[in-house]
Amino acid sequence: MSTYRAPLADMHFVMNELAGLEQVAQLPGFEEAAPDVVAAILEEAAKFATEVLDPLNRPGDVEGARRLDDGGVRTPAGFKQAYEQFCANGWNGLAKTPEFGGQGLPHLVSTAVEEMWHSSNLAFDLCPLLTQGAIEAIDLVGSPEQKQLYLPKLISGEWTGTMNLTEPQAGSDLAAVRTRAVRQPDGSYRLAGTKIFITYGEHDYTANIVHLVLARTPDAPEGVRGISLFIVPKFIVGADGSPGERNDVQCTSIENKLGIHASPTCVMTYGEKGGATGYLVGEENRGLEYMFIMMNAARFSVGLEGVGMGERAYQRSVAYARERVQGRAVGLDRASKAGAIIDHPDVRRMLMTIRAHVEGTRVVAYVTAAALDNARRHPDPAARRSHQAFADLMIPIVKGHSTEVAQEVVSLGLQVHGGMGYIEETGAAQYLRDARITTIYEGTTGIQANDLVGRKTVRDGGAAARAVIGEIEKTAAHLTGSADASLHPVGAALSEAAVALEDAVAWVLKSSASHARAVHAGAAHYLRMWGLAASGWQLGRAALAASRKLAADEGDAAFMRAKIGTARFFAATLLPQVAALGRTLMHGGETALEVPAEQL
Repeated sequence: MSTYRAPLADMHFVMNELAGLEQVAQLPGFEEAAPDVVAAILEEAAKFATEVLDPLNRPGDVEGARRLDDGGVRTPAGFKQAYEQFCANGWNGLAKTPEFGGQGLPHLVSTAVEEMWHSSNLAFDLCPLLTQGAIEAIDLVGSPEQKQLYLPKLISGEWTGTMNLTEPQAGSDLAAVRTRAVRQPDGSYRLAGTKIFITYGEHDYTANIVHLVLARTPDAPEGVRGISLFIVPKFIVGADGSPGERNDVQCTSIENKLGIHASPTCVMTYGEKGGATGYLVGEENRGLEYMFIMMNAARFSVGLEGVGMGERAYQRSVAYARERVQGRAVGLDRASKAGAIIDHPDVRRMLMTIRAHVEGTRVVAYVTAAALDNARRHPDPAARRSHQAFADLMIPIVKGHSTEVAQEVVSLGLQVHGGMGYIEETGAAQYLRDARITTIYEGTTGIQANDLVGRKTVRDGGAAARAVIGEIEKTAAHLTGSADASLHPVGAALSEAAVALEDAVAWVLKSSASHARAVHAGAAHYLRMWGLAASGWQLGRAALAASRKLAADEGDAAFMRAKIGTARFFAATLLPQVAALGRTLMHGGETALEVPAEQL
């Protein structure tokens, strides 16, 4: 079985040449992110991922997490110790505010590090990932007292955090949330209700778990406008910050899942003994607004999970293809003996498809992370708004497209293994099982597609979408006008994709009111168009940068030629799908509605 190795060369190339690390490091508060510091951080993260997390991945999948008779949860052997080492090394607070113990590094840097955790051990990483969302929400909308009480412990990792949204009857329809919160004379609230699918809702890592819970007060209006957000700690926190009395919240079961077996997915019950003590975050009836702070951060991270899982599947597939000897590849010397399957054209096609998708989605995610850094720290308000608009448009694409692509590439990775891929011992099947949840987490692909149509395209009249298309067209022009003729086909394919995308935006804007159902029936095609076009755009930028370096005799020439080759492959085999998807969107979406529901 292969060992995970962080793709540091590609990460550095993307961060420095495409995501603008040098510019990000000049933003107020990010001055510590010097190139040598960032390089050292990535090296140490890669070492931790390879030496600590990756070796636990397969055993953790086999052993799984289990619920104990007393309601506690035991994680697989080695996971608790790995978490303690993770926190001791400072990884939990990498991009968090120094005011409460974080290191204050750019989101761009933490994105590269987080990708390593996703690749090496997704089940482990889900715990700190959810804590990041809790930190974000409390930091932005919590009271000063709540920040002082909870953030230092959450940022250090001494405590962990969760998101409690889903209920058995509600699913993604948060308007149907029934968990109740009754205000008490001391200003706290008593909560009662059941939440399902709570990642790391119970575990044995830490002395306390801070649950962020959506609930309704008795006089709240119906629907999403009546939801409030509450902090409900597993143990009530005293004024000195130490855990005290056990709260009325219990893990009543953990789910038996397809994958991520080492991660406990819990059913959490609040108020079986009179009510769980909770504390309002912000104002009543604004909980959904606040929860979206956590959800947006989580959606980006789940998209990055798709990148990480794809990278791991790629590494394992390449390693197997180099080792597996079978048959004589088509086109080779007839006198040659059987060789490694990496020489077979169809295996090469599969490996290149995986590589192109992974590298494309990686750049889109890293560039979006840099935009989020600029949106928060750029000194020019107009620049902050522009970067925020770009990031807002990209987040459903990062989440929706990267995770959908992950399903394809981990499946291709299993296919490269042939029959051995279907055998659990080779490890390829685990990635297929683990990755499957990513298109569902934090809003399904359909929800991301609807968001891209409604909030991110129609709401601003297509302004943000057309601004990005304009940038894609500029890159296409640079490619077709390059002195390097090998880039011309990339530019031509990217230009065609930009035209198809512009037509799709115009159709969505025109049809969203009069043919709303048809637009939303095709929304997933629209998201796929954007994902492919954005990946092709960024791979085109990568090819331009690599060509410049080759001309200047800078860097690793083989690496640079490979970047150009990946862009050419993507342009020839994947970018043409954008135009076809556009035709499907505009002329075929409504056919999904032609057969009556009762006939399905």
